Amino acid sequence: MHLTVSIDDIENSKDKTLNCKFENEIEGINSKGPITADLTLKSLGDFIEVEGKVSGTVILECDLCLKEFEYDLDFDIEEMFAKYALMEDYGQETELKEGQFITDLNGEDKIDIYDLLYQSVILNIPNKKVCGINCNGDKFLKEENLSDPRLDVFKTIQIDKG
Repeated sequence: MHLTVSIDDIENSKDKTLNCKFENEIEGINSKGPITADLTLKSLGDFIEVEGKVSGTVILECDLCLKEFEYDLDFDIEEMFAKYALMEDYGQETELKEGQFITDLNGEDKIDIYDLLYQSVILNIPNKKVCGINCNGDKFLKEENLSDPRLDVFKTIQIDKG
C-alpha cells in the first residue's frame, strides 16, 4: 500500500494547505495496531512543507534479554521537499541550515507519504533497544542456557603457550 499526495492537490487547496490522515500498518515495521499520523502539507512556493504528529506502538526485541517488548512512538515530523531540482551540484538532500534538510523531488508530481512515515518511524526507534531499566539480560541468557552447539568445539581447544 502506498499513500501519495499530489502536489497539484496541495496547490489547488484552500490556503495551499492540505491535511492528511494516516492510520494503518506499515510494511516492514512490527507494530501493535496501526501507526497513526496527522499531517499538514503546505505549499511554500518552490517548497512543500510537511508537518505533523506520528504515534503508535511497535514491537521491538530487547538487545539484552532478546524478549519482545512494546515501545510507544510519539514524535513530530517536520520535512521539507523541493518541487524542482535544487542545484545540480548537490545530491538528493541539501542542508539549508543546521539540522534542516530538504529532499529534492526531482520534478516528481507526488509526495510518497507512506515512504516518509516508514523512514520517520525507523529513525525514531532507539539505537539501543532495552525492554526496561531493570532488564537482567545476562541472567535470562544463563537461565535459558542459550548456547549454540556449533560453538561447543571451542570449549575443548587447548592453547599452546610455548
